[in-house]
Amino acid sequence: MRSRQRMFAAVMRLLLKCLRLGRRRRFKLVRQAEQLWHYGHLCLRSLLYNSFTNGDVVLDSLFEPVYWLVDHVTRWFGVVFVALVIGLTSSIVAIVYICLLPLILQTYTPAWICWHLAYGHWNLIMIVFHYYMAITTSPGHPPQAKDDLTGVSICRKCIAPKPARTHHCSICNRCVLKMDHHCPWLNNCVGHYNHRYFFSFCLFMTMGCIYCSISGWEMFQDAYAAIERMKLLEKERLQVAANQTYYQTPPPAFSFHQRAFHKSVVYLWVLCSSVALALGALTLWHATLITRGETSIERHINRKERQRLQKKGKVFRNPYSYGSWDNWKVFLGVDMPRHWLTRVLLPSPHLPRGTGLSWELPPCMTERHAPLLAL
Repeated sequence: MRSRQRMFAAVMRLLLKCLRLGRRRRFKLVRQAEQLWHYGHLCLRSLLYNSFTNGDVVLDSLFEPVYWLVDHVTRWFGVVFVALVIGLTSSIVAIVYICLLPLILQTYTPAWICWHLAYGHWNLIMIVFHYYMAITTSPGHPPQAKDDLTGVSICRKCIAPKPARTHHCSICNRCVLKMDHHCPWLNNCVGHYNHRYFFSFCLFMTMGCIYCSISGWEMFQDAYAAIERMKLLEKERLQVAANQTYYQTPPPAFSFHQRAFHKSVVYLWVLCSSVALALGALTLWHATLITRGETSIERHINRKERQRLQKKGKVFRNPYSYGSWDNWKVFLGVDMPRHWLTRVLLPSPHLPRGTGLSWELPPCMTERHAPLLAL
């Protein structure tokens, strides 16, 4: 009896021991799996961790293929846009010379004829000169050698010195001095050496379009009314011709020359008015930036910096602004009164002030301005 009890107790102890070992082994496997999971998660986070990462960085990364596509399309379509500008401008000039100029010489007084000839040709010369210079002039690029510049940052994309006011153009794939933007209508960047040409082209093109719109307003009204009469007479002619034979069909009320003349005047007025509104708004925007002494890119940077300092109770001062009037003088390269005629009202290929690598106070600015940060 006792031997059976001892045997039963031994079997039970052995069974409990086996269960205890199995439970320990199972717990050990679970712990190892948890350790492997945490280790893998830690490795993944260590590979992807960036203290500067936020929602904006993630969004920019997701849209990077879209940016790449836009940059390359803009680069290849720049030639098309330039050809479009040249074609549209040439068509307007051709209409003025072929259709409007003979009419002006026949109907206007000698004083008005001299005014239109003088102003029209001066405006055309200014448009052609500044557009050609804006296309062919390099905006300026910083030197690639690191020993040439000191105290500047390094561009993360081209791994080269990046002076103040310099930014990288993803379309040109180069850093541009005092970059404002990449203009597809120029197929070129707008920077330090061609910023004045770009703005002058926008200004004189707007002035030319406004001049054509105002001068051709009465002609446009007459041409539009004539086209409406053409449509009405054409409709009546077709109704009469439907009840007559071929030989009894009346001749057209308007000749081909008259139709082309009226449609050309309407085309000229609509195109010039549209360009005057769109380009005029762009010109006013850039004039505001020039008055403030900043570029399109710097406007966004300065706005964020102004908001950041405002929270700290400080005031942001643009270090590249010398005052509204002086900003225009520096931008246009006006050093003396006669330069308003020779460098602003007449075509002038003079270079801008400085090299675009450093921005010291111009010699003509004797008054020292407030520092960058003022409490």
